[in-house]
Amino acid sequence: MRNLIGRWRIVEMEAWDRDAIDLVEPGFIEFAGDGTGQFGFVAVRGWMDCRNAERESRTAVEFSWEGDDDGDQVSGRGWAALVGDAMLEGHLFIHRGEDSGFRAEPFVRSGRRDG
Repeated sequence: MRNLIGRWRIVEMEAWDRDAIDLVEPGFIEFAGDGTGQFGFVAVRGWMDCRNAERESRTAVEFSWEGDDDGDQVSGRGWAALVGDAMLEGHLFIHRGEDSGFRAEPFVRSGRRDG
């Protein structure tokens, strides 16, 4: 999971366009070194419990999460896998709700990657 640590900018989702992804704040997914993380897109904010994994010989994490969607309590699961050095792809599932694949790139501020 070490290669995934840091903040990633969600640049594409199957279920929502870029304007929707960035509705409240720029869409992101972030992994910490202690096996936790968080994400935000549209009006969904989630806090993750991450586990190391491997998908098609790629570094990956699988996670469960809980959070809120515009004030309603929600939970779910998902995964993310490293594609090369500068791209994540994964899938988020909302329990008893929607799900979507996503792609993310390192979150950059002032020409440097955060994390």
